[in-house]
Amino acid sequence: MFILMTSLCMILSACSSTPIAPSEMDMMAKNLKSPQDKALLYIYQHDWGHGRSNVSVMLDDDDRFMGKVDNYTYVVWLVNPGSHKIAVMEKDLGSKIMPIDIKAGQTYYIEQWFPRLFTNMIDLKVVDKLVGLEAIKECKLTMYEGIASVLKTGEVKEKVLDAVIIFSHIKSDVDKLPTLKNKSNKNAYAIVIGIENYRQKLPMADFATQDALLVADYLVKVMGYPEENVVTLLNDRATNVDLAKYFEKWLPNNVEKGSAVFVYYSGHGAPNPRTGDAYLVPYDGDPSFIDQTGYSLKRMYEALGKLPAKEIIVALDSCFSGAGGRSVLAEGARPLVMNLQTSFALSGNIKVMAAASGDQISSTYKDKGHGLFTYFMLKGIKNEDVVKPDGSIAVNALFSYVKPQVERIARKQYNNEQTPQLIEAKKN
Repeated sequence: MFILMTSLCMILSACSSTPIAPSEMDMMAKNLKSPQDKALLYIYQHDWGHGRSNVSVMLDDDDRFMGKVDNYTYVVWLVNPGSHKIAVMEKDLGSKIMPIDIKAGQTYYIEQWFPRLFTNMIDLKVVDKLVGLEAIKECKLTMYEGIASVLKTGEVKEKVLDAVIIFSHIKSDVDKLPTLKNKSNKNAYAIVIGIENYRQKLPMADFATQDALLVADYLVKVMGYPEENVVTLLNDRATNVDLAKYFEKWLPNNVEKGSAVFVYYSGHGAPNPRTGDAYLVPYDGDPSFIDQTGYSLKRMYEALGKLPAKEIIVALDSCFSGAGGRSVLAEGARPLVMNLQTSFALSGNIKVMAAASGDQISSTYKDKGHGLFTYFMLKGIKNEDVVKPDGSIAVNALFSYVKPQVERIARKQYNNEQTPQLIEAKKN
């Protein structure tokens, strides 16, 4: 029955007559955070609407068009705090107006639904955050001319609200990709991981989702990685099992002699206070049981070390001390000091760029909307001539650019010491 219903949902959502936004926009829209001075408003339809479609959504009395919602789709907008009226209307269904008081910094989920089967009725209701989040996962973001225009020109036209996909996070110079693209390298593979929200209610790893999405864009659109060779794992798609699957099964099944491999991780790290080992914290990770729920760096490096690849580059925008930043720690435990340079035995084809040393924290660069390390890594790839003609990276040259830049901004803006590390196999 479950399989049948899931298949039916997929078929009905595919039958939506409203244009659907690109998958990367949909993924970003599902992971937005409300800014301090406005609110996020999701309106969705989590059923097939008795065959009804193309329901228009309007805001207030000045007919500001918010988009169209039908079978398993949603719209999302930034709105100003205060009293508003949301209206939904469709030729055969009539209309429904719902007043709502909006508070700044909040996120609201509103379901568009049909109270009675086979009747011309439509209704709206505010739902609990957890209910809304689960529903949105199974819906697709709709596109319409107003958003398409904003995406193309960057201009907000009259009667078009703030397009949340464009203006919800700060745009920086690295968000605009370089125009030149290297030739496609069919033998290049990448795993890109961004975990901003965690199941265990851990602190958010700010900007991790958009960090990962942008790194994936650089790999495909700048460095010539085939899109089908780049696995992007975000939030609840980056569980402990997912990491094991792609590092220990997917890569060995695909990587051949002479391949290039790129691994990027943006999210929390954690130490094991008992052993001193460093762990990536998956979406379902729990720092109190990190050896059971985390994915250790040692395990990852061992899996990578078995690959016949010519070159493997690992970039970690995380930290592992448990002292804050992009690291977490079991309650009651004390932060650790670990030496990332000597903690692991790397094979000769692996180079690791880590955002900070073992006793430091990895900062975000709020002015740019990215992790501090990720921002300068991408800025170096874009501007510093470190990408070779075959799409591979001159790692030492890139690191020589990234390290002083990160140290300077961390000290100047955050009064923090952050020293990126370049870790390589020990030379005899």
